[in-house]
Amino acid sequence: MSRARETMPEDVEDALQTRGLQTAYDARPPYQRNDWLIWIKAAKRPETRRKRLESMLAELEAGHGYMGMAWQPRGRGKPD
Repeated sequence: MSRARETMPEDVEDALQTRGLQTAYDARPPYQRNDWLIWIKAAKRPETRRKRLESMLAELEAGHGYMGMAWQPRGRGKPD
């Protein structure tokens, strides 16, 4: 059974656009995009939400990592 797709909150969309990371976000697998949105939206305090959003943005800027775990896009970091 698959989970429902989360809708993107306006603050998350604004942050992706402001930092020029929409393409990097869109390139991630659907499960990652969905998990990030669930995680960010579940924060009870505004400062926790901001911290989680910043964590996602930093991982997107770095081009690797996923919710604090090691993750590399396919084809990167592999020897020729």
